[in-house]
Amino acid sequence: METPLINESFSTANDGGDYNPVKSLKELKLVFWIETVKIWKIAGPVVFNFMCQYGINSVTNIFVGHIGDFELSAVSISLSVIGTFSFGFMLGMGSALETLCGQAFGAGQVHMLGIYMQRSWIILWVTCFCLLPIYIFASPVLKLLGQEETMADLAGKFTLLIIPQLFSLAINFPTQKFLQAQSKVDVLAWIGFAAFVLHVPLLWLLIHVFGWGINGAAIAFDITNWGIAIAQVVYVLGWCNEGWNGFSWSAFKEIWAFVRLSLASAVMLCLEIWYMMSIIVLTGHLDNAVIAIDSLSICMNFNGWEGMLFIGMNAAISVRVSNELGSGHPRAAKYSVYVTIFQSFLIGLLSMVVILITKDYFAIIFTDSKELQVAVSKLAFLLGITMVLNSIQPVIGGVAIGSGWQSLVAYVNIGSFYVFGLPFGYLLGYTAKLGVTGLWGGMIAGTALQTLILLIVLYRTNWNKEVEQTSERVRRWGGQGGETITEKV
Repeated sequence: METPLINESFSTANDGGDYNPVKSLKELKLVFWIETVKIWKIAGPVVFNFMCQYGINSVTNIFVGHIGDFELSAVSISLSVIGTFSFGFMLGMGSALETLCGQAFGAGQVHMLGIYMQRSWIILWVTCFCLLPIYIFASPVLKLLGQEETMADLAGKFTLLIIPQLFSLAINFPTQKFLQAQSKVDVLAWIGFAAFVLHVPLLWLLIHVFGWGINGAAIAFDITNWGIAIAQVVYVLGWCNEGWNGFSWSAFKEIWAFVRLSLASAVMLCLEIWYMMSIIVLTGHLDNAVIAIDSLSICMNFNGWEGMLFIGMNAAISVRVSNELGSGHPRAAKYSVYVTIFQSFLIGLLSMVVILITKDYFAIIFTDSKELQVAVSKLAFLLGITMVLNSIQPVIGGVAIGSGWQSLVAYVNIGSFYVFGLPFGYLLGYTAKLGVTGLWGGMIAGTALQTLILLIVLYRTNWNKEVEQTSERVRRWGGQGGETITEKV
């Protein structure tokens, strides 16, 4: 048997060859094991970091939920609608680095990573100011979207207080992508863990000891998120000598071309994130909106925990694909994709089983209300299906980012989510009077359609052609000093 060749280290590019074609079950098992190790070596710390960061949101909701159901609804709307809107856009704008940094690192142009990161800092900082009016006028925006007046007022007050957290994302996301491209992910895990551990006593201190209520929750949220951003920057400046060569005026060159790629990434991710956000908005129009929103928010919190796992997988497969395409290894990229999708699907099935077994109990973590616990239990089946679909979709998204397919996926998302899924959910929820169950069920159908289309795209992908396109992209964006940018996305 010929042993497949694969570069055993992500620290340097082109130190090994591509896989040989797999021709037997024994070779398949070997490739599966090699790729499993490589994926989880990256995904493990990234997943842990994302879970810790999501845990900050979730724990904030838990503390507020024990203040009162009304306060939980207001903070949930703020974080789920306004917060998710800005988070999705900022994450998308920062995700351009996953394509560029990953492929440049695979091609051996490590010196360009610091320049790319600085450009992204500039672009995301300006983006924050563009998003600022949504935070300042959150209350009237939420009322315009049909939210109940007193709830919108309280949510708007909380949103104003978390403006500093918005600006922390402009530093956090580019720095995170810079480190991920080089597989320097252990430090992200440690920073995320420290932030999560410190956030819990900080919430307790500001909410219960100082008696500041949801104001204290907002202040703790700001402090913790800025702590994460600053810690990541300190590590980059002090311990990333290869990718970071100091501040450079080159970061200001060709900004608009970089913005175009960032916008393509942002549109792709935002169409996905905002799709699930829209169900919160639509639910606010139903009868007994407080119970409907609270039950859905609790389900979305659990879906979000699983989502952080697969966003970590998204980042890992993006690094693997971009690095291998940049190194000229088409089979390594392809096999990595197949192994990751298979494993993610199994994890999704396991998550669904756990939710269905515990459907009458898991809401206790968030609320003492028996009525709300029953409402959550009725949504458990839809939550389980969503978890299965969401186990595949983020991995495909990571492949898209690593390969530079952002524009294609954006078009698929528009058709699947907004032309089909959202109208179908509205039809079931309001016309058929199925309420939140109908809204969610219709939107699940949109996610299923998107997943099916992208799986077909993956199956038909010519990975040799992807390598050629990657080489051209790296040459244009990073070759000869890295300052000639002509790529259109």
